[in-house]
Amino acid sequence: MTSTAPEGRRERKKRETRRRISDIATGLFMARGFDAVTIAEIAEAADVSVNTVYNYFPAKEDLFFDREEEMVDRAAALVRDRAPGQSAAAAVLGRLREDIAEQNLYAGIRDGFGEFMCVVRESPALVARLMVMHHRTANRLKDTLVAETGAAPGDPMPELVAYELVNLVNLVTRGATLSIADGTSPEQAAREALAKVDAFESFVTGEFLNYATKPGR
Repeated sequence: MTSTAPEGRRERKKRETRRRISDIATGLFMARGFDAVTIAEIAEAADVSVNTVYNYFPAKEDLFFDREEEMVDRAAALVRDRAPGQSAAAAVLGRLREDIAEQNLYAGIRDGFGEFMCVVRESPALVARLMVMHHRTANRLKDTLVAETGAAPGDPMPELVAYELVNLVNLVTRGATLSIADGTSPEQAAREALAKVDAFESFVTGEFLNYATKPGR
């Protein structure tokens, strides 16, 4: 059994400073748009130096997508942690269904998420960063599938399965966000999102749905 060392005062203060800078930056971005806000303005509002902001966030986009690593690793983590007898698709799609039912951030149905995505769509830099994040997510999942299945070099299945799953998640969550932004109720957006998942599962092959099934105990 492993134990996590308690967080020290220095680490706690660094974490709190990072969160405060991120929260202040997000508020400015939401109010004025990403491109209109400068790092100097963020530093002044947070009462820190510009260098301090860059120490925590090397690029301006890092301030907006401050949970990027968590999001990039999420699908891969679901596959790594899947239960015995569960496939990669079952792990990812099962969690997607739960997210939709919970109407949470990961499903794109959370209150205020539409405004967040409006800021993204109005900034070419954020749109480009989001595309990079999607590719990183799919590649992280591909690498996990290679490791989990022992796929031979040149086997196309890990990449195909990874990109199909990630693309579906992106399609469903983006559609839900846009739907709510257009005035659809969260409940209706959730029903539409689940219908897309159902449709996807109805036409993909059993080989896809059962790929990388974790051996039983």
